[in-house]
Amino acid sequence: MTEPTKVKGPASYFPSIEKTYEQPIAHWMGILENADSRKHMELVSKLKTEHQMGHGHANALVAAFLAKT
Repeated sequence: MTEPTKVKGPASYFPSIEKTYEQPIAHWMGILENADSRKHMELVSKLKTEHQMGHGHANALVAAFLAKT
């Protein structure tokens, strides 16, 4: 019998982010995609100031976003 694969890294925060902020991850990725910056801390700051997101959640979203771009 195999154990389910445990999600690691930034994506491990995604269920909590969706529950806490009541938006799917695609919503947050869209906000990051439309941002003027591609600098990690500027994007984190945007999520924190404009969307009242906690630092850990914002950091996880930005890390996942930048890894895909």
